[in-house]
Amino acid sequence: QVHLVESGGGSVQAGGSLRLSCTASGNTVSTACLAWFRQTPGKEREGVAGIDALGDQRYADSVKGRFTISKDNAVSTLFLQMDRLTPEDTAMYYCAAKPAKFSRCLGAQLVDIWYEIWGQGTQITVSS
Repeated sequence: QVHLVESGGGSVQAGGSLRLSCTASGNTVSTACLAWFRQTPGKEREGVAGIDALGDQRYADSVKGRFTISKDNAVSTLFLQMDRLTPEDTAMYYCAAKPAKFSRCLGAQLVDIWYEIWGQGTQITVSS
């Protein structure tokens, strides 16, 4: 059973930066599709950024140019670098994984039902 553990959440002022990490057990990171989602109370979970086994990335329009998703296969960790944060970025952030069915997962989607494994979440609060 693969487990995901997020870290790096916290509070920051608008315009600041934070870096989230998500450590995965096993060898999931190198072959899986991975993504970051966020959710605020009363709203649906929103896909923020995704990365596939080859490192191809995709982003939600709301974060393009400000957030960068990356991974380090050697330490089985997914990252989300968040710059120029705004109060609208305040949310609980979750990492998610879709393990490869064969050799590797390609084309990470930003749809939550596509993913099979989820972390517990880490809170980001951006104050104005």
